[in-house]
Formats: sequence, C-alpha cells, structure tokens
Amino acid sequence: MTKLPYFQKGDSRGLNFISGNNRLIENSFFLYIGLIFLFLIVLFLRLFQLTIVKGSYYRTLSEENRLREIVIEAPRGEIVDRKGFTIAESQNPNLNQKIEPGLLNSNQKIVSRRIYQSPETIAPLIGYRQIADADDLKNDSCQYRLSLGSRTGKKGIEKLFDCPLRGQQGKKLVEIDAQGKYLKTVNVIPPISGNKIQLALDFELQKKAYELVKNTKAAIVVTNPKTGEILASVSSPTFNSQDFEDGVNKNIQSYLIDKNNPLFNRVTEATYPPGSIFKLVVATAGLEEKVIDEKTEVEDRGSIKAGAATFGNWYFLQYGKVDGMVDVIKAIRRSNDIFFYIIGNKIGVEKIKKWSDIFGLGKHTEIGLDEAEGIIPSTFWKKEVLKENWYLGDTYNLSIGQGYVGTTPLQMAMVSNVFANGGYLCRPQLLKMNLSNNKFILNEHSESNGCKKLPISQKNIDLIREGMKQACSPGGTGWPLFNFKVQRSKIKDEEIQVGCKTGTAESHAKSGIPHAWISAFAPYEDPEIAVTIIIEEGGQGSDVAGPIAKEILKTYFERSQ
Repeated sequence: MTKLPYFQKGDSRGLNFISGNNRLIENSFFLYIGLIFLFLIVLFLRLFQLTIVKGSYYRTLSEENRLREIVIEAPRGEIVDRKGFTIAESQNPNLNQKIEPGLLNSNQKIVSRRIYQSPETIAPLIGYRQIADADDLKNDSCQYRLSLGSRTGKKGIEKLFDCPLRGQQGKKLVEIDAQGKYLKTVNVIPPISGNKIQLALDFELQKKAYELVKNTKAAIVVTNPKTGEILASVSSPTFNSQDFEDGVNKNIQSYLIDKNNPLFNRVTEATYPPGSIFKLVVATAGLEEKVIDEKTEVEDRGSIKAGAATFGNWYFLQYGKVDGMVDVIKAIRRSNDIFFYIIGNKIGVEKIKKWSDIFGLGKHTEIGLDEAEGIIPSTFWKKEVLKENWYLGDTYNLSIGQGYVGTTPLQMAMVSNVFANGGYLCRPQLLKMNLSNNKFILNEHSESNGCKKLPISQKNIDLIREGMKQACSPGGTGWPLFNFKVQRSKIKDEEIQVGCKTGTAESHAKSGIPHAWISAFAPYEDPEIAVTIIIEEGGQGSDVAGPIAKEILKTYFERSQ
C-alpha cells in the first residue's frame, strides 16, 4: 500500500501535504546542523587541550624554537711547573663576542683556545687536545661531561688529568627568527674554569735538556731520587702541541708519516737493551742471593767462552787491555763484563729475573702515561715466544743488559734511584708533592707517596753505591763527571761528588752504532737530582751521554737557588 505523505498545518484553506523531496531537504538541514555542532565541540576540546592541558608544553616548545643555546667551552685549567711558571693556559672566551647575522647550527660553540709555552720542548709529556670522538663521548666519566664538538685530552698530561683540567661549560641564549637567523642575545651564563695543576716539572731544566738533544733520537729523565718527582722528561725528535690545538692539518699529517716517530714518547713508550746500567740489578741479585760478597774476585783475562762463541770485555775489545782481579766495586767502577758474565751464570737466569721484577722491570711504572712494559727474558719466555732453548750465551748477554732484555728509560731511572736514595723504589710522580692544591700531602719514603723499601741490606746498598761513586771518579768509566765542579759563587768553584753508571748497548741498527747510556746522581752524600739519558745509536755512553748529563747537572747546581 502506498503511504500517505506527511502533512503540516496550513492556512485557513486546509492541510498542506509535503512531498518526498521537501522532506529530504529538511533531513539534510538537521544533519548539517549536527555536524557543525559536533565540529565545534571537537574544536573546543582540541583548543582546551592545546591551551589548558598542554599549554605549558607548547609554550616551552615555542620558546625553544625561538631561542638557540650556544655552548661556551670552559677555559681549561692552567698547567704550571714546580715554581709556578705557566706551561699551558687557555684564553678566556669572549662572552660578548658579536654573532654575525646568519643561520645558526645546533652544535655551535664558543671555543677557548689553549696556548702552550715552548710547545716542542714539552709536547711528548704535556700532550695535546682534539675533538672528542664517539668513544670519548661514550666512555666519559668526568664530573663535567663532554658534549658533541668538545675537545678532550688525547695524550700526555692533557689526557691523564683531563677530568680536573676541564671546567663547567657556559651557555649563551640567543633569539632567532623562523629561518634560524640570529636576532639578539637574550642571556649569558659564564663558564667555570678547570682546576690548575702544578707539575713536579722544572721547566728551566726541561728546556736545557731539550736543547742538548733536540737534533738526535734521545730520551732524558731527570728526577728527585728521594720522591720520584719528574723534574724533566725529554723525548726527541718531538712535535708541536700547538699544531693539534690550532688544527694545522699539514703539520699533523707530517708527524703521522714521519719515520722518526715524533709522536712517540721515548721516555715511557720505547724499549732498549739497558746495557751496563742493568749490571746494578745483577750485582744486587748476586749479593742478596749470597752468590758473591764484597770479597769475591774474578780474574779478567779479556774474554770468555760459551760453546763456540767468544764473549769479550769492552776494555779488551777496544784497547786490548784487561782489568786483572775484579771484585764487585771494581766491576761497577770499570763496568767489567767478565765479572758479570761469570757471576750472572752462577746466579742463574731465573734469579736475575726475580730481582728484575723486584726493581720494577718488565712492568708498568704506574706513572699514568702511555708506557711499555719491556721484556725480562727467561727460559720459559724464550721457549714460549721464540720456540728455542735457553743457552749459556743468553745468560751472558742478560748479565750485561744485552740480548732479549728491553727496558724503558723511565724504568732504568727508577732502578738507578734505588741506589741514590738508599734502597727505595719510588713510583714516578708527575705532580709536585707536598702541595695541598694537588692533594699530595705526603711524607718522604712512605708507602703513601709511592716509595717502598726494597729487600736489600744496607751493606749491599753501600757496596753498589761505592762502585757508582768510583765510576764517576778517576779510574772509572764516567770520565766527563770526574772532579765535577760548579760555580755557585764568584769566590771559587765547588766540587760535587757524583755517583753514576755508564752503559753502551748494541742497537741492532743498520749503522751498527750502539746506544749510549748514563745514569747519574748528585751530590753523592745526599742526592737532590738524578739524570738518566739514552742517545739512540750515539756510541759510547761515557763519551756521548756523559757530557750531556754533566751540562744538566751544571744547570741545576749553578743557577740561583
């Protein structure tokens, strides 16, 4: 059946019926009104959410889009020597530096430039800074953390004391427009400088030592033998720390490809056969193991056999002469190889290794810088590493610091200091001691400052010290230091007794020229300073290293106190 159309109240003439089309229009009208009403409700709710619920968030976001934060690198802490002379310092960044209009990137920094005094003189010890890489950022554990683009210490003192040298970075808030262009500076939060560090280093002595060897391959360590403080540490050839700070890429690349390895710190990272300085260790082993005593004598006949091989004494090989009957004091004074060949064989390689370990050889000194451990060979070592048996000739070579043995100049300096200070092995100290700023309130010869008494009797210490005294007296091998005199006043020269041990070690270089060693301390009675020097392929220790040691000692004693 057909439905009747809707109707509505009409005028006085009767009812008006609505057609189907009119009814559709009316339904659409109500639908549109409903949709508009719904849209207004959604819009209101969204506006409520944006302005009330998340208003703070979007206001902050708006400010961040309008403001750009520029990191101000903190001036790195100053590095000074033991007398307060500045070695490295940082320029304070210009907080009012004008920022040129233009686009600002999100990693922009205001950088503080590091300035090094006499950078080539100190570079291997002080080190340098570079931009922190991914590993630096990931492994950073300092109080003031690195950020992208920050510079960090990469070598030497700069690396070792990176955390205390860092300061707290500042911030500069600037306003930018929608395109990221600088408009104005809103606020500046100044950075806080890093801590000042005072080294044990004597900068005057450092410069003198460097000048003496700057054109050679060499290493020099100058210490206070009573405390282990490093007064000078020279490695040559060297590089310029300022090149890394200023990003002089041409020079940096030249260092990387230089066959002379200027970035290599020979004081701690290079190993050499120690030559006759090692005889101090062997003499101690012989005395403490009761293999010899002060009365033991060996006859020097010029050479000795080990199977088919012949091992000669340096005096016989160079001059065709012999030293006759030799006891331990004379053996040190004359650096007699025959004596040490024979007693070394009696001691045995394992006992020599034992005492080498007691003296700290074959392991890190714990100075904190990059360093090599060195090698003290043994029968086991040779079998494991070289797949060979140990022979008598190997023992002879080890007994005079030759063959497979390898030590760093710093290690040998510490060995020599044992006899300068009366039997204490002191860990090398880079910071000036007994200084509250460095938090080193320490007593001499205490375990707390890194010095420990070795198990050597005072009698045996005195015997070896006497040999070192005679080595730097007429009849010994350290001829440049015989009757050593310094001019401390205008009235007369003052003679200072020196104790020393010279060394000449085979270099295995193409030139065939041996390395020149010397280790010396003074004054003999109460040592203030000790010097250990190696000149690569330099020749005889007494002839080449001896005069350099003399000049360093003269500089120390003759300057105004």
